[in-house]
Amino acid sequence: MIDLTGIISISGQPGLFKIVAQSKNGIIVEGLADKKRINVYASTKVSTLSDISMFTTSEDKPIEAIMHSVFTKEKGGAAVDHKADDKAIESYFAEILPDYDKERVYVSNMRKLFTWYNTLQSTGNLKEKEEKAESESAEDKTKLAKVSDSKTKKTTSTSGNVKTKTSAGVKKTAGVRKTGSA
Repeated sequence: MIDLTGIISISGQPGLFKIVAQSKNGIIVEGLADKKRINVYASTKVSTLSDISMFTTSEDKPIEAIMHSVFTKEKGGAAVDHKADDKAIESYFAEILPDYDKERVYVSNMRKLFTWYNTLQSTGNLKEKEEKAESESAEDKTKLAKVSDSKTKKTTSTSGNVKTKTSAGVKKTAGVRKTGSA
């Protein structure tokens, strides 16, 4: 699978963008091709590439898997040009995804996919997901959870023995000392 986390497409804007930071009114993104940073407001329609999928005859296939099949077919090289004629694009797409729904997937969708793939490939953002790192991080998380569980058990057993003394009628404040003058 191809790693498309943090890559977005903005409605009305050409090209792909990478999420840089969050701002007060929305998000700050950087164009993959021109490296210009712009502010995208919360009312703007934004689509993350990792959430997009294409229709097939059985289940919808995520765009990450489709780009991975293009990546393996081209051995990391560029895909067919998005400006090629319709027959060439349809035949190339049929090689990559043979069970696509011919009634719901249009040539314009195929062109957009190849445009995105070639943009990611030319900017060097076309990377495969690291399966080993994910499994190692899952193991690390389980180890950390076990350690934190044992620490919480220790702290709860010792806190039951400690008694705090307060004077009658005075409420104890947590960490705040009253000085008497304001």
